[in-house]
Amino acid sequence: MNQTSDFLEMKVPAKPEYVGVVRLTISGIANRLGYTYDDIEDIKIAVAEACTNVVNHAYRDGDGQMTIGCGVYQDRLEIMVADRGKSFSVDEIQGSLGPVSADKPISQLKEGGLGLFLIDTLMDKVEISNAAGVIIIMTKFLHRGEVEQNVGRISATFSDRQ
Repeated sequence: MNQTSDFLEMKVPAKPEYVGVVRLTISGIANRLGYTYDDIEDIKIAVAEACTNVVNHAYRDGDGQMTIGCGVYQDRLEIMVADRGKSFSVDEIQGSLGPVSADKPISQLKEGGLGLFLIDTLMDKVEISNAAGVIIIMTKFLHRGEVEQNVGRISATFSDRQ
């Protein structure tokens, strides 16, 4: 069954002190659904990265809010982090993201590259839109015994950079 059983939404100030609140809330939802400890840790890190991106880049005056939506499905969790702040050019971001390799120190990564790389590595599917602000949708499948293979990496926006 692919219908959403529940949808939760939070609106919080885009300030560093609220990133932990969002992270803890999403962690609680994932725990309730039966995700493994490792998957919950991955979800927490990805959500914190997405929220931190909003805090650091979306609002220059520091006065904005982020919306976090959480779709709970039988087989997956879809987490949306959205802002209505400064938007980025998808083409620009594509050009600024390079492959992350073990032989390059983290300090040499282009700005923004590590956060998106990390989110993409930790989640099963990642979609980004900048139609109105920036929206990132991260999906983590619930593996109840079965193994999902190659569910899809950053799709839509970054599909040609796989």
